[in-house]
Amino acid sequence: MAAQGGAKPHGEQGAAGEYLQVQTTTDSRAEAMELGRAAVEARLAACAQVAGPVASTYWWEGGIERAEEWLILLKTPADRFGELAAFLTDRHSYDEPEIVALPIAAGSAPYLSWIREETVPR
Repeated sequence: MAAQGGAKPHGEQGAAGEYLQVQTTTDSRAEAMELGRAAVEARLAACAQVAGPVASTYWWEGGIERAEEWLILLKTPADRFGELAAFLTDRHSYDEPEIVALPIAAGSAPYLSWIREETVPR
């Protein structure tokens, strides 16, 4: 989002690791879209973004594999990570899906508050 009137966006430091960006990959856009939608619908993530395709190279069962994958980025409070990871693992088509989280070190206070509000179980 662009700042208006030349003002710089404000940030919120908060507690380190209070919010996370969680990522996983799938082998189809359809699965990526469905996993993202389902995680948001379950209020385990405030939003899900799907990007791709991305070219992946990795070790699997003793050999190097190459695949076209779709990247899903999910925003969630750190205290919801366990539930989100279990949800993704349960619904994912991969035997061993990538589920990693990076801390959001800072962000606009309204956006971070929105993440918290939209992930409260209802």
